[in-house]
Amino acid sequence: MTSHLPLPGSRPSTVVVPAPGPGPHRWAGAPSAALDTDGSVVLAYRVRGDGDHNVIARSADGERFTTVAVLTRERFGASMVERPALVRTETGAWRLYVCCATPGTHHWWIGAVEAPTPEDLPDAPVVRVFEGDGKTAVKDPVIHRDGDRWQAWICCHHLEVPGEEDRMSTAYATSSDGLDWTWHGTVLSGRPGAWDARGARLTAVLPDGHAFYDGRATPEENWFERTGVAAPAGDVLAAVPDSPVVDVRYVEVLPLPGGAHRLYYEARLPDESHELRTELHP
Repeated sequence: MTSHLPLPGSRPSTVVVPAPGPGPHRWAGAPSAALDTDGSVVLAYRVRGDGDHNVIARSADGERFTTVAVLTRERFGASMVERPALVRTETGAWRLYVCCATPGTHHWWIGAVEAPTPEDLPDAPVVRVFEGDGKTAVKDPVIHRDGDRWQAWICCHHLEVPGEEDRMSTAYATSSDGLDWTWHGTVLSGRPGAWDARGARLTAVLPDGHAFYDGRATPEENWFERTGVAAPAGDVLAAVPDSPVVDVRYVEVLPLPGGAHRLYYEARLPDESHELRTELHP
């Protein structure tokens, strides 16, 4: 049953960040959100097509944001940057995990920067956290901290077959500090013949263990991913049969005080540009 979940598209949405321009590969989205101690929302997201960078912004109401920092691809020596993950550490510092494409290759790695405030993150030193390798590109992390226990769900693109690099699955890792990780293998994969046949990228984990993930059926649907629901199945996650599939990607779920949830996600427009939207679920 998924009727209790804050499903994207089931509440009115508001545009948080418009597409940076018309047409394909002009994207605002891939969000990650966290609450500050004053109750404001701090949002990290990716912009492509107007440069290629991660943006950090603040909002008192979760809808109207002011940019406070920008981290460019050049900052990381990357040809592209993708979905960041924003986390507060146990000391109250802010850590941003940034996905970095190695120039001239299909390889991606993930680095981390940490600073006392989100505004200071662009000047923080970079620590390489997830390296990937010649057969696996690692990107689009979902990272949770619960005390001294850190969990990560990492999107892995499989590079061993030339021309098939869009294939993806999700791996799980744990850590005591969020920097040195132990991998536990693949926990979510696509299903042959289904809408997610080409792969499954976990994008949000809810407190009850359900997760949102996006995927595609064919290579031609790259950048046209849709979102479905997965649930725990032993040590892995499995698609919930007959659950809704929504035409958005990179869904983020921010739990709010009192039990409400605010969703952020990337939505495709008719001209194939993408905008960043939010919904409030009481």
